[in-house]
Amino acid sequence: MLTLGEVHTGLLQNSTSLSLEHAAQLLDRLVGERVRRSERPISYAVSTDQLTGIDCQLPTRSGSRTRGVGTVVSHAAVTGGHVVQGSTYTRVGRAAANRRLVWSHYLSRPGHVETIGKVDAQDVCRGFLGTVYQPQVLDIGAVSARTMDAVQLSSHLDRRPPFRTRRTRLRWAVVPAEDPGAEPRGTFRVESATLRTLELTVGHDDVHAIVALCEDLALHDWLLTTLLSLIEASLTSPGTRAQKIDRLRPAIDCLLHLWMPAARLDEAVLPVWQALERRPGFTRQWQSSVDRIRDQVTLSTIALLEASAS
Repeated sequence: MLTLGEVHTGLLQNSTSLSLEHAAQLLDRLVGERVRRSERPISYAVSTDQLTGIDCQLPTRSGSRTRGVGTVVSHAAVTGGHVVQGSTYTRVGRAAANRRLVWSHYLSRPGHVETIGKVDAQDVCRGFLGTVYQPQVLDIGAVSARTMDAVQLSSHLDRRPPFRTRRTRLRWAVVPAEDPGAEPRGTFRVESATLRTLELTVGHDDVHAIVALCEDLALHDWLLTTLLSLIEASLTSPGTRAQKIDRLRPAIDCLLHLWMPAARLDEAVLPVWQALERRPGFTRQWQSSVDRIRDQVTLSTIALLEASAS
């Protein structure tokens, strides 16, 4: 069964980090239900799943028209008191009856979209991951954006973030492997400054583990992208070394402690993260960037000590 999803990730619109309790309260107000939360290895709060009904054409690379009816699942999450995500996914499969059924049927199968007529899973996968906009087709990203916006527009946030950055989008698709025991594998692409795509092939059928993997990847890709942007903007702008370090302070205060890839993932999907660590090497690039910041701080400290001694 084909699984499609999209995760939007961005900086929470608040001047300070939210405690786990306040993050949970923020998401409680969003859906009116208690949220799941955890403190270790890093604070994390996620809202209960919400369903959105859809009845539209599915995206395809070939341009063929395939109708899908069902529901998509979405939720919002806050990590480390600073990062917010809107995540949406659904599973696409052939309907038993080749016709539109009553909504109660689709509501009884949350997170499933049934296709009416013939469907080519690979064609839908390629169309979904394509970067060409297709009007009037399934737009999972719009649901993720709406979920994230609902958090960002909350009156309980002061809307004074410590720095400005763009949100990123990870659009992902999972195709079942022919061999159920096959090791998961994935292809990650940076399509633009804000869009990434991930195509996975997995042998098991644990959709929750896969969703968690994609959300974790989206989180760490956003952290790395944002850190690199802050470093470039700070170190290439004119000013004294002290001024450049001061521009890096938000990265030191808000981002560096959040890097914990695969900390909450199921072991079944760890091979995907391990492959991404080999190429393109997320943690190597992150550590190199952190070392660069620390070198700048060290040089600034030495300069201050020399100035005070003279």
